[in-house]
Order: sequence, then structure tokens, then C-alpha cells
Amino acid sequence: MAHAHESNTKRIWYVFGLLSVITIVEVAFGIFKPESLHLTSFLGTSPLNWIFIILTIVKAYYIMWAFMHLEGEKSSFRWSIVGPLVFLILYLCFIVLIEGNYVYEVFNTGHMKWIF
Repeated sequence: MAHAHESNTKRIWYVFGLLSVITIVEVAFGIFKPESLHLTSFLGTSPLNWIFIILTIVKAYYIMWAFMHLEGEKSSFRWSIVGPLVFLILYLCFIVLIEGNYVYEVFNTGHMKWIF
């Protein structure tokens, strides 16, 4: 019984370390904002934003997998939870990028001026 406890503790520390490293990388990118990633455009936004989106999805995956105990469930049950979330996250990113770009273009090239 003690052996199972050790493996769970080891797994928790592994996931904690991985999530900490990803968070530190995100914070470092947020503080330093490399110009090669920040001032260029790729698929509607900067590569830096894509890095943030991807790292956040990876963190969400590991939180669900380890702390919501999805790793021990059947594959069909896992995909019934993860599949819609992946779709909705990608859809949200698409909508935010498209609408944000539209609003920027309206204020940048239209007759309305920036008031904020």
C-alpha cells in the first residue's frame, strides 16, 4: 500500500514541476517579449501569442489528466470530455482573433478614432 502512495506522490511532483516550468517560461516570455516573436504576424496574431495559447492548452491538459484523474479512465470517456473542450478552445481562439483583428482594422482605418 505504501508503494502506491509513493508513486502518486512522485506523479504529483512530476506534474507540479512540469506545470511550474511551463509557467516560468510563460512569465519569462511575457516579461522579455522577444521582438522576433512579438512584432511579427502569423495566422492573425504574433507567434508569441500562439506560444502562450499552446502552453496554456498544454497546462490545461496536464491539469485535467493528472488532477482530475482522467488518465485512469476509458478512452471513450476521456475523449467525451477532452474532445469538446479542445474544439471549444480552438473555436474561442478563432473568434477572438478574427473579431479582435476586425475591431483593430475598424479603429485603425475607419472614420472612428481611438478613444481609449
